[in-house]
Amino acid sequence: MTAQFRSDHFSPVAEKALRGQVAYLSGRAAEDRVADDYLSRGYALAHSRWRGRSGEVDLIFSDGDGFVFVEVKKSRSFARAAERLSPAQMHRIYAAAEEYLAHRGLSLMTDLRFDVALVDGSGAIEVLENAFGHF
Repeated sequence: MTAQFRSDHFSPVAEKALRGQVAYLSGRAAEDRVADDYLSRGYALAHSRWRGRSGEVDLIFSDGDGFVFVEVKKSRSFARAAERLSPAQMHRIYAAAEEYLAHRGLSLMTDLRFDVALVDGSGAIEVLENAFGHF
């Protein structure tokens, strides 16, 4: 007899932890798929999940002398994934990018852009290049 997953076997705390772990792994898988997409298009991965004081940038690619900062959003549909990017998060990503450039000894005059990569429930990817920038 095979064991079946039954949520009534878990406490609410354990169930919440399980959902969090599933979301984390799903997000990591989406980031890996997006990274592969950019690599196949000739970009070089500079950093994955770069964290500064201002926040985290999911993926950073170098593009010649410039950089592409990529926020990955996963949901059942592209529309739902896009809804998950808030203005406050865009500000944090922009601030983290400034930190990243400063850490590398570069200025805001460096060629850069901010992309949003949407991943739907089937794993399909839609990249919105230059989705946001200066505020």
